[in-house]
Amino acid sequence: MHQDVSIDTPLVRRLITAQFPHWADLPVEPVEPGGWDNRTFRLGDDMSVRLPSAASYAAQVEKEQRWLPRLAPHLPLPIPVPRAKGVPGQDYPWSWSVYGWLRGQPAGNGGIADPTQFARSLADFLLALYRIDAKDGPPAGQHNFHRGGRLAVYDAETRTALSALTGCIDTATAQEVWASALGSEWQRPPVWVHGDVASGNLLVEDGSLCGVIDFGSSAVGDPACDLVIAWTEFSGESRQAFRDALALDEQTWARARGWALWKALITASGHDGNQREAEKSWTVIDEVLADHRRVYRR
Repeated sequence: MHQDVSIDTPLVRRLITAQFPHWADLPVEPVEPGGWDNRTFRLGDDMSVRLPSAASYAAQVEKEQRWLPRLAPHLPLPIPVPRAKGVPGQDYPWSWSVYGWLRGQPAGNGGIADPTQFARSLADFLLALYRIDAKDGPPAGQHNFHRGGRLAVYDAETRTALSALTGCIDTATAQEVWASALGSEWQRPPVWVHGDVASGNLLVEDGSLCGVIDFGSSAVGDPACDLVIAWTEFSGESRQAFRDALALDEQTWARARGWALWKALITASGHDGNQREAEKSWTVIDEVLADHRRVYRR
C-alpha cells in the first residue's frame, strides 16, 4: 500500500479523542481489507473513519465533504454522507472524515444472488448519477487520477506496458483497442462519474446491491471510466444486461475498453505495484480483446 504514514487503530483513537471527544468512548476497529487509497475504521455501531493513505489522495477529502451530501438525495441507493471532518493532528498530516456506516458487505466478498439483476441495479444507480446536475462539479484531473478525463494522459504508460507484454498477449489487437479508445471523446455535457466502480466499492445485502461507497475518484466528465466493471466483474448475460440498461453509444464503450485495458496492462506488467490484482488482470485483458474482436470483426 502507498502509505506515507502509519495508520492504525491507536492513531484513529488519538484523533477522535483530540478532535471529537464526545465519541472518544466508542470502539474503533479496522475494516479489512484496508483499502488502497484510504484506510477505513469502524467507529461505534453507526459510523466509519476514513483517512487518506498518502498525500496524493488527500485532496479527495474536501471534495467528498462538499459534494456527497448534495449527490445523496438524488441517488436510488445509499452512499457515504459525512458526519464530521477531521483536521491534521496527532502526527497525521492530512484532513480526514467521519461518515455514517452503511450496511452490507463488499460485492467482492461474494454474496451476489443474481449477477444479471445486480448488473441492472448498478446500471440504474449510474444512470441516476449521470442525471444529476453537474454544473460547478470538479472536472477530472490529478485529484482523481483523471477518471472522467481524456485517456491520452495514460498513452505513454500504456504503450510502455504493451511493449513489456509483447509475446505475452495479442499486442496487435490491444493496440487496436487503445487506438479506438483514443479516437473519440465524450460529445455531451459532462456528467458526474463515480470513477472507481469496482466490486470492493459496491455493497451487497441479501444478495442484492444495497449501497455504493468510495467516491474519492469522482468528478464530472466522460462516464466511460465507470464501465470498466463490465469486464472486471461481469460476463455473458450480466455484461449484456449492464450494457443494455445504460444504452450508451459504441464510442463510449470503446473508450471504456481503453480504460479497462490500461489498468489491466499496467497491473499485469507490474508498473502499478499492485500484484494482488496481477493474476486477474490477464483475464481482463483477454475479455477486453475478445469483446473488441466481437464488435469490430464480426
